[in-house]
Amino acid sequence: MPADLAVIGLGHLGIPLARAATAAGVRTVGYDPDPRAASDLRAGRLPAGSGEGLLSAAELRRMASQGFRITADPAELGRVRTAVICAPTPLGDDRRLDLSAVGEAARTLAARLRPHTTVLLESTVYPGTTEEFLRPLLEEGSGLRAGRDFHLAYSPCRHDPGNRAHGPANTPKVIGGLTPACTEAAAAFYGRFTEKVVRARGTREAETVKVLETNYRHVNIALVNEMAVYCHDLGVDVWDVVRCAETKPFGFQSFRPGPGVGGHGVPVDHGHMADPQRGLGIPLRMVELAQQVNGRMPGYVTRRCTALLNEYGKSARGAHVLLLGVGYKADVADAEGSPAREIASRLIELGARLSYHDPYVTRWRVLGREVERADSVYEAAADADLTVLLQPHRTYDLQGLSVKAQLLLDTRGAGPAGMAHRL
Repeated sequence: MPADLAVIGLGHLGIPLARAATAAGVRTVGYDPDPRAASDLRAGRLPAGSGEGLLSAAELRRMASQGFRITADPAELGRVRTAVICAPTPLGDDRRLDLSAVGEAARTLAARLRPHTTVLLESTVYPGTTEEFLRPLLEEGSGLRAGRDFHLAYSPCRHDPGNRAHGPANTPKVIGGLTPACTEAAAAFYGRFTEKVVRARGTREAETVKVLETNYRHVNIALVNEMAVYCHDLGVDVWDVVRCAETKPFGFQSFRPGPGVGGHGVPVDHGHMADPQRGLGIPLRMVELAQQVNGRMPGYVTRRCTALLNEYGKSARGAHVLLLGVGYKADVADAEGSPAREIASRLIELGARLSYHDPYVTRWRVLGREVERADSVYEAAADADLTVLLQPHRTYDLQGLSVKAQLLLDTRGAGPAGMAHRL
């Protein structure tokens, strides 16, 4: 049975979109080029790192009962009215966004693209990608012309894993089309399951929205991380400072310090924006500095760990350190870019005996070896020389942890003051 929508790429971008569209009654097919991955999803086996914020087995079964289909057959892409490319764009070794998966998705779609189809891109890309990278692939592979024979637009993904207050329905959707008609076609599609659609002037403006939104958080997180180090040196409680500052009703938005940054919403600096075909490199100095500040936080947390152990007459070498929460965000299993890995690596290199607990991550490897997973978080905290809270999952009883743990470092300021040593 033909579908209204094809979601190309069933990862952290595609699954939330497919779930929202299916719930709104949009007949949706999910395409994954890997037959094994598609087969696993059809059988209810979840992708690694799905966690609460992305997908659950029960949700997958509910989607299937609502008509959601999963396929590895590219012929399905030629039977839809709307196709959304949600391919991953990880950082390559050169620190640029890797567009190879977007290119593969475009070529697969182009061979089956029909006139009047609306093609949308949601992957994180640099400004100009939709028009200068995606458009030629679609036109050359299909023989059709974007803006005349089919609609083409970009919409930045705003999915926030684990956020129970904001989802696709009540989060405004930004859309920028190649032409005004493309924008309206995209708006008509997203309007089926989103309360508010915001029209950008074009694809480049919509792409740059993603750059601004991601960098805004990155720069402000870097500011409070610097404040955390500064306040610790002064003997000032940074969490109390933030608590008081956020009462200001204007001119201030609250951000929280932490052990580092991670996730798929990578900061876009001049390296990410450098298109090899054009040689464009636009420096964003604030973002470069923020990257340096946030990139130093795992090392700072490690130094705080060794200092605390020394303060209590223990050495990092041989000490049992328990890490709590190794994903990049609370209540999410995804460990993409998580600072926990660098912290763990540094502690292992110092000779610490490491274990971890995370309700969403059942296996975790660091430096090529399996890290021991604690069965009971409270028993493990009582046994460890130092417990480090990296992600305050809702399942954690922080007051209970503070009682059980011999020594607790709270890097998120999640518990009440005085309950533990805080970043």
